[in-house]
Amino acid sequence: MKLLTSMLAAATLVSAAGVVQARDLGPDEALRLRDAGTIQSFEKLNDIAVKAHPGAKITDTELEEEYGRFVYEVELRDAKNVEWDLAIDAKTGEVLKNHQDD
Repeated sequence: MKLLTSMLAAATLVSAAGVVQARDLGPDEALRLRDAGTIQSFEKLNDIAVKAHPGAKITDTELEEEYGRFVYEVELRDAKNVEWDLAIDAKTGEVLKNHQDD
């Protein structure tokens, strides 16, 4: 019975760990990553986002670590007042997601 209980507890911990796949990074950690050259400058990442939607204005940004990858999340609003969500690989600058916000 103890073995079964231990196995269930371990399985619960493993499955709970799988749920938490992304974490928000604070400004201090984001600046440290930028200064270390781990991620691109925020200016360059913002330029990539705006080039995807010329004339759009950035309304919010966030740096997250997802599955060991640093992802820069950007929200934009274009001239037609349409909101866009972009996810950019903060190291390579590759646009991972670019879709209209619901």
